[in-house]
Amino acid sequence: MNYELDLTDVADEETRKLILAPLIEYNTSQAGPGNGRPLVIVLKDGTGQIVGGLWGYTGYDWLFTQLLVVPESHRGTGIGRKIMAMAETEARSRGCIGAWLDTFEFQARGFYERIGYECFAELPNYPIGFSRYFMKKPLQVTCGEA
Repeated sequence: MNYELDLTDVADEETRKLILAPLIEYNTSQAGPGNGRPLVIVLKDGTGQIVGGLWGYTGYDWLFTQLLVVPESHRGTGIGRKIMAMAETEARSRGCIGAWLDTFEFQARGFYERIGYECFAELPNYPIGFSRYFMKKPLQVTCGEA
């Protein structure tokens, strides 16, 4: 079989779907269906304009938070904690056993630790001079915890 490789910096969604399809098929054959489902919480200002929120999904019984944005003027007011609590509550209702995310050293590691996340991996010098942290949190109550 002949192959042709094309390098591009154009992120076409249809191309992504075509690349992803055989990976999903393989993963499903190995681990069963992931039951991936978006989980989005939109934060709007008084005029109804979107100013932040959470973008993530649940799959393989875990919540992945891809994006959490709270406007600088609202940081420290509890809105981030409320958004995360909403996402975790919804994830639990979907049967999720845990949550994970990543954050940069100059972002919100301390915030996530205060709400129960722990760092399980670090990628140093991404970007140069900083680390990227990978964090997780159990969502299901285990025996003796209640």
